[in-house]
Amino acid sequence: MTIQNSGQNPVITSLRADSFVFHRGKRPEIGTTREPVVTKYMQFRPPVLVILFAAITGCSAPSATPPKAVTTAQDSASDTGKSVGDGSDSTAIRDTLGRTRSDTDAVVHTGMRNVNMHISPGIVLSIKRLRGTVLPTRKGAVPALNSKASMLINIESADISIDTTSLANMLNQHVFGYPKSPLRNLHVSIDGNEMVQTGKMKKVVWLSFRIRATMSLTPEHEIRVHPVAISVAGIGVKGLSKKLGGLSKMLTLEPGHGARIDGDDFILSPTEMLPPPAIRGKLSSITLEPGGVRQTFGSANSEHTEPERRNGSVANNYMYFRGGTLRFGKLTMSGTDLEIVDADPSNAFDYSLDRYQEHLVAGHSNTTPEDGLIVVMPDLQKLGQGSPGTTKKP
Repeated sequence: MTIQNSGQNPVITSLRADSFVFHRGKRPEIGTTREPVVTKYMQFRPPVLVILFAAITGCSAPSATPPKAVTTAQDSASDTGKSVGDGSDSTAIRDTLGRTRSDTDAVVHTGMRNVNMHISPGIVLSIKRLRGTVLPTRKGAVPALNSKASMLINIESADISIDTTSLANMLNQHVFGYPKSPLRNLHVSIDGNEMVQTGKMKKVVWLSFRIRATMSLTPEHEIRVHPVAISVAGIGVKGLSKKLGGLSKMLTLEPGHGARIDGDDFILSPTEMLPPPAIRGKLSSITLEPGGVRQTFGSANSEHTEPERRNGSVANNYMYFRGGTLRFGKLTMSGTDLEIVDADPSNAFDYSLDRYQEHLVAGHSNTTPEDGLIVVMPDLQKLGQGSPGTTKKP
C-alpha cells in the first residue's frame, strides 16, 4: 500500500490486490503473495478495501477500474449462448476456482445396442446400434433419464428402424396431430419399394385418399416422399399438378412439426418429426423394408460406428452412459458411469422412457469397483410381475 500526503487529505495511490487474503474460517494474512482462494459467492476486492481503509484513516479513495469478474462455467455458457458441456466446440471454460477444462469433459457419451425404445405411447424406435452424446436442452441444466424434455440425443452414428404402426402413430399424434391439420386417420404399409399411405384429407370437406410413394434422401439429409399414384374419394388422379394444383395448393401444413410440401412431394425431417426426447443427427440412408423403414445416421464406414460400452461388459442389449453429469430420479451422477442392461438377453430390450421408474423398481443394481453403476431392468411387458427392486454391491 502507498499513501501520498498532499496536505490535509492524504490519498491512497496504490493497494496491492493480493495483500489481503481472506480464507474461510481463518484470520486475514497481511503481505502474502499467495493466490487467494476465491469463489463466485465470496470475493474481497481491492476497491472495497480501499474505501474501507479510507474511511478509517481519513484518506481519499482514488477512482478505480472495476475488477474483472471471476468467470465460471455457467457464466461462460450464458455469454456464449451455449449449454455447459454442449460439445459444440473445444473452447476452454473456467470453473469457480479458475481452473480450465474442456467443454467435452461435461458431455455425457452414450452407446446403445438392441433397444426397442418407446419414446411415446404407440411410438417405438428399434435401435440396433447408436453412438452419440446426451446434452441438456436448457443452459445450465442436467439431462435426466426420467425427463424426456430435459435431454437431447446427439447421434454420431446409428442404425434405427421404425415399423409402420409406430410410423402411422407418429404421423397422427405429432406430425399432423395439431388443430386444423389437413390430414388425419393415417395408416401406413410397405409394398415392395413403395410406401402406401391412406387416410382423410381436408379439401372443403373430408375426403378419403390413398397414396403410393417412393422415399429418398435429399441433399439436406431429409426424407423426400414422392407420390407415384394418388386416388381421392376412390377416383384415381393423374397429373396432380395440373388437376388439383399440386399438393402445395391442396394442403397447407403448419411449420414446426417436421413436415413441409415441395411441389407434389412431402419433405420430412427425420429428427423434427419425432416427439421428445429431441434428437439431432445426419441421416445418411433410408430403406423401405417389410413392415417398416430403416434409417442410418452417420457414415457406415466410420471407425466410430461401434456403440460405446462399459469396460468388461458382455451385455448384448444395453444402454451405456459415460462422462459428464446425468440425473436419474433423485440421484445425480458426476463422472457418469452407468450401464442399463436387459434382464432378458434372449430378445431386444423393450424399454419405455415414460416408465423409467417402474423399470428401475422392478430391477436391481450393482455397484462396480470403479464406483460405476450397473442397473438390470426387465422388459416393458414384464413390469409389475417382478419383486421390488434391490440395490447390492458385489
